[in-house]
Amino acid sequence: MQRRGTSQRLARNTKVWETLANPGVSQGNETNNKEEEILMMRTTGLRIIGLLLGVFFVALLPAAAQDDKVEVFGGYSYMRFRPSPDVNLNGWEASAQYKFRDWIGGVADFDGHYGSQFGVGESVHSFLFGPQVSLPSKVSPFAHVLLGGAHFSAGGVGDTAFSMAIGGGMDYEVKQGISWRIIQGDYLLTRFFGETQNNGRLSTGVIFRF
Repeated sequence: MQRRGTSQRLARNTKVWETLANPGVSQGNETNNKEEEILMMRTTGLRIIGLLLGVFFVALLPAAAQDDKVEVFGGYSYMRFRPSPDVNLNGWEASAQYKFRDWIGGVADFDGHYGSQFGVGESVHSFLFGPQVSLPSKVSPFAHVLLGGAHFSAGGVGDTAFSMAIGGGMDYEVKQGISWRIIQGDYLLTRFFGETQNNGRLSTGVIFRF
């Protein structure tokens, strides 16, 4: 009975991801709608990239000298991964930021989240880059827009696709050079197997400034 239950769970999980991996097997008009969605996302992505380039140009203008240009963050991260069905994943997040000015910097963000569905382990890793703006104070709110990619793996099935994070959070300076990231929340979009997953990510941890 236990082997039969396990086989049923594996069959159900395989069916879910086969559906994601073959989105064109349904109706023809659904394919057209997906092509239009991809074109719209590309157009939106180009607009975002243009905006980010403009922000970076402003940030590179001459400014007064500042200390602590580099920030390194690491800590725990939770992800609500939303293929079909949804699943809760736990893991880590790490990022590094170089501050062009005291209120804006460039961020490289990496994470890994792990869990299982129907007895099959799965993981999601993302690698994102973009600008982050913040209020230079002891309690420092911040916001960012990050673009890049993500990789999904489960039961021998994998895919690497476009990813984007829009979010922000709050940092608290414990002492000079060390801060606590009280909370960071992100809307994390992924495009595994040609489908859009609207995920959520929450993180907390420690920041070191140099």
